[in-house]
Amino acid sequence: MDLTGRPSSWLAIALLILLPGLALADAPATAQVAPAAQTTPSAQVAPTGEAAAPPPLPPAPATAAAPLTPVDDIVAVVNNDVITRHELDERYDRAVHQLEARKIALPPRAILEKQLLDRMVSDRIQLQFAAQTGIRVDAPTLDRAIDRIAEQNKMNLGQFRDALARDGVDFNKFRDDIRNEIILTKLHQREVDSKVTVSEAEVDAYLASQAAQGANNEYHLAVISVEIPDNADSAQISAAQHKADEALAKLRAGADFSQISTMYSNAPNALEGGDLGWRPAAQIPPDFLSILQALKPGEVSNVLRSNTGFHIFKLVDKRSTDQPTIIDETHARHILIKTNELVSDADAKKRLEQIRTKILDGSASFEDMAKKYSDDSSASKGGDLGWLSPGETVPEFEQAMNALKPGEISEPIKSPFGYHLIQVLERRQKDVTDQKRRLVARQAIQQRKSEEAQTEWLRELRDRAYVEYRPLNP
Repeated sequence: MDLTGRPSSWLAIALLILLPGLALADAPATAQVAPAAQTTPSAQVAPTGEAAAPPPLPPAPATAAAPLTPVDDIVAVVNNDVITRHELDERYDRAVHQLEARKIALPPRAILEKQLLDRMVSDRIQLQFAAQTGIRVDAPTLDRAIDRIAEQNKMNLGQFRDALARDGVDFNKFRDDIRNEIILTKLHQREVDSKVTVSEAEVDAYLASQAAQGANNEYHLAVISVEIPDNADSAQISAAQHKADEALAKLRAGADFSQISTMYSNAPNALEGGDLGWRPAAQIPPDFLSILQALKPGEVSNVLRSNTGFHIFKLVDKRSTDQPTIIDETHARHILIKTNELVSDADAKKRLEQIRTKILDGSASFEDMAKKYSDDSSASKGGDLGWLSPGETVPEFEQAMNALKPGEISEPIKSPFGYHLIQVLERRQKDVTDQKRRLVARQAIQQRKSEEAQTEWLRELRDRAYVEYRPLNP
């Protein structure tokens, strides 16, 4: 059994930034024109000597025409799909709500709409590619994800739906947004993250570089990025640099960094004020790191050039990580009864209660019961999980385990895997400073390489797509 199911990052993101709606069904490029109405033939003149034909009856009074339904304007064509004015308006309203909640001054509507539409186009291209290559999210997976979001907000599903409604968010639209977010996460894992590797030699080189530079620090950064396209000509590069210089001039004049980010930045986090959060030094390119080390919290850098464009960094804060790391480890064992179509929650819980009673009255040992009844791979070892570090098991398991004293056996505990009996055997403190340094180094290198690879992959995907922007009529 894998007990390392940590919450995915998209769950935390889900309540901050909602994706645009699912793609519309394929629509014809032009409206069909109704055939012209036929005119009534003119009355024929009767032959000489014959009575003239009676005049035609007057036409029946015309009925009032049904009111025309206005057609939703198309603001962008993405391959064989479209993004409509209505979708962009919905996204704009949500973005305004988010910016106001963060007390970020709103940029001009035209600038914000352009930023939003660029992101919607990028998301739509990725979702189309995911559909073409077979990435799907079934209903049970989606339901579990939404349940987890509600739990993280300390609500049940009904309370969560009510909270969304109070914020003006349609629940079905929210489900679609979360489905898209899961799809995009799976897509990035398959196309980018799974192809990025970090060797032990890279970790060693990073740690040696950190030691030489005395760079055992973490930096809380925000960034404004003005990207340039692949194979950009001199005019495009000059225009991008001019835009970055203009943004820096406004910052030097006292403008708010978050607002300038929403107006000028092409980065995915532009609408979040460009906030990158805390970054270890290894995640920062060496040329940039030397500049950031000279900044004081609150200061911004000059315009910096990379192969993807021009960047302005703000150092929000920094902190030292050169501290020993001592953790509490727990030696534990467990018995797992998995639930399925044949074993209900009630059945699993009752079976473990019976096992627990036998262990407590001395008629059976924990080890023997684990070998006989546990559905986990640890059964052959009497349920022994070895020494466990914080965060190594799912939250439900870890919380119950931490509440036990050595020798105690828990009541049946539910987790995503089923029901457990947990026994704590012993505890100890361990200095994991070196292990943590290597882990942090590996994660930092992995993230930096993933971000670089994802930027390149998105560019290639965009280059293969047909995108046509239409005028953004209000």
